[in-house]
Amino acid sequence: MPSLNVTERLKIRSLSVERLRRRALTRTLSSPTFRWRYAGAGADQILIVPQELRAADPSFWSEVAHGHFGLASQIADLKGASPFRVQPPSLAWARELHGFGWLRHLAATEEEEAEAAARELVLDWIALRNTASGIAYEPEIVGRRLISWIAQAGMLLENLDARSYSAVMSSMGQQIVTLKATWRSAPDGIPRLICLIALVLSDLAVSGHDRQLKDAQEALIEELRRQILEDGGHVSRSASVLADLILDLLPLGQCFHSRGRQPPEEISASVKKSLGFLRFMRLGDGMLARFNGVSTGSPATVATVLGYSGSDLEVPAKARASGYVRLERGDTVIVADVGSPPPLEMATEAQAGALSFELSSRQYLVLANGGFPGPADQSWVAAARATASHNTLVLAETSSSRLVRHPQLEAMIGGMPIKGPDNVFSASGDKDGHVFINTSHDGYLKRFGLIHSRRLSLSADGNRLEGVDALRPPKGQLRLKTDLPYAIHFHLHPDCLCTLDQPTVCRVKLPDGRVWIFSTKDAALTIEESIFYVDSAGPRPSLQIVLRGTTFGETDVHWSMRCDPAMLG
Repeated sequence: MPSLNVTERLKIRSLSVERLRRRALTRTLSSPTFRWRYAGAGADQILIVPQELRAADPSFWSEVAHGHFGLASQIADLKGASPFRVQPPSLAWARELHGFGWLRHLAATEEEEAEAAARELVLDWIALRNTASGIAYEPEIVGRRLISWIAQAGMLLENLDARSYSAVMSSMGQQIVTLKATWRSAPDGIPRLICLIALVLSDLAVSGHDRQLKDAQEALIEELRRQILEDGGHVSRSASVLADLILDLLPLGQCFHSRGRQPPEEISASVKKSLGFLRFMRLGDGMLARFNGVSTGSPATVATVLGYSGSDLEVPAKARASGYVRLERGDTVIVADVGSPPPLEMATEAQAGALSFELSSRQYLVLANGGFPGPADQSWVAAARATASHNTLVLAETSSSRLVRHPQLEAMIGGMPIKGPDNVFSASGDKDGHVFINTSHDGYLKRFGLIHSRRLSLSADGNRLEGVDALRPPKGQLRLKTDLPYAIHFHLHPDCLCTLDQPTVCRVKLPDGRVWIFSTKDAALTIEESIFYVDSAGPRPSLQIVLRGTTFGETDVHWSMRCDPAMLG
């Protein structure tokens, strides 16, 4: 891998200094000398129970009753033991276990046996957690656990004897104090927001802990201003993180009102902006476009979140701050990535998909990026992050972004980030009912001296998409010493069929029988195997249309997709 440049080295040094500062502050605040500042007057009751907005699966109880605990796409066979006493099948499984989000599934059964099991599991966790260390006490996990325990307090505290009730409330109070001292050491991004949401919720909902509400509230507002962009996107450029964040923020407003307090305007403003962004990123199949860490999900979850937006949210044509553009005409929706990767500290799941796009026709996804694999399929992550897994051009079998390999950096941020393209240009508009976008990136400039530009134009009825991919030097003319191979990938959703009609024409059949005709005259067209990484059942084989050729330094490739609504396969 290429060596780090001066800017990258300075960035890593800055991140290291900031990390050390936060750790030192956490150690100081966690010491007995300062820890008393965060102790409440005693957590003896839950004053308010926020509404649980996440969907619940009552069948989870049936699995647990039969000795199986399925979390993070993996199942642990308990063999009669407590889930807290078995070897976790994965780190993701352990984090979900200790976060207790699964309590809502047991509550949804409304069965006494399931509710009793929930109480027993909470008491078992309390009995085993004698020291505040390990995965269970990572700040984000503490935050998730507090949110879950408070949301399910009605079930957890019902019919408990005095000793057990005291144990639960005492543990909750201790965890609140711990989180108030340690939240600053949580990884940047969503984990830190989760910690602050949990603290604000705890200060509102648990008796004796509202002395620090003002501080937690101000810290949350500061993080929301920093992390939620002007267009409602998240600074990580991942749309999927927003759905969960909104489901955590919405109940806070209710809690403020229940305590007779005015909720901060910044919270509702962040929610409203993010809801608008989610609408912007949703395709015709109901799912979020698969860019930069978007993994498996369900249309029902996205629909549930968007159900809180009302009817007054307009979907803009572009999200400039987040780096995405949306083209929509008739039954066709296109979302394109026209941004650079996020900051290094938030780029561990970012993908090298510059200028890639996804296309849906009615309720069907036609062109889909590979997406980000789920927790059980991490062996596919490297391939899924590559440019070749996206609907865009790959030059010389090289991704347009590069991995930043640096042990210290990877240890600090929990993964390997990507960097570049540094400059991505885009301009969009409409003419005679057509909508178009012109965009380019410099991800191949330093290595090969070329700029990749792309033009997409969608007809007024949404039934024809014209595209041009070009390779050019930034100015003047260029003749490469050696011709370079290129491949323009168009990954099809697994439910689509594809057949070659002519050497430069192929037919894409959708599940409802409609057909899209793909054609080109400037490159060799092939139908090749592909992988769709984000199916709920795991990675699925699919097909891709690939346009291949070589460039000597200046190349234009014209292609088109045409749908005849009356044409059935």
